[in-house]
Amino acid sequence: MTVGNETKKRVKEFVGKVVSNKMDKTVVVAVERKFPHPLYGKQVKKTKKFYAHDEENKCNEGDIVRIRESRPLSKLKRWVVVEIIQSAKK
Repeated sequence: MTVGNETKKRVKEFVGKVVSNKMDKTVVVAVERKFPHPLYGKQVKKTKKFYAHDEENKCNEGDIVRIRESRPLSKLKRWVVVEIIQSAKK
């Protein structure tokens, strides 16, 4: 979509599970995707980990969260936690 001379980019968003919250204001989110194997057709799972900024340190391990792409915040951190969809059961 173009507005004048500027092009509007879609913001990437993923839903994943928090696997680590040991760092200050940072969580590691594992995002799982499923796709059919190109040759055999069987469903294959791939997991990728993203470092996301959690400003208020609200996320705990096991939470399901939505993350959004942002500007680089540190060497590895390029994502921000938008919302906690489901809290982990304790």
